[in-house]
Amino acid sequence: MTATHVLALALLWCGCAALLLSAAALALLPTPYGRLHALAPATSLGVPLLCLALAVDAGAGRQAAKLLVIGALTAVSGPVTTMVIGRSMAAEDRAAGSGEPQGPPA
Repeated sequence: MTATHVLALALLWCGCAALLLSAAALALLPTPYGRLHALAPATSLGVPLLCLALAVDAGAGRQAAKLLVIGALTAVSGPVTTMVIGRSMAAEDRAAGSGEPQGPPA
């Protein structure tokens, strides 16, 4: 095994761990706002680490450049999308008149 392959495997494991922890938090958190926060590590850390691992394994070239662009776009657009969804959820809660985040039905 070469050093680049070991680095790619380490990045791959870290990215998969971030995605799995995010999925577990998504399944376990009771409120919509908590579940929304659980998605943030997946888009800002998990997917970019996976793309970086694949780019390291691919070596220098077009394929690596494409993977790095995909990872960068996901890292930048993920938090922005999360903020937009959170604002729309807050506006919906205010329009419903409750002012409090709505949890799961009892």
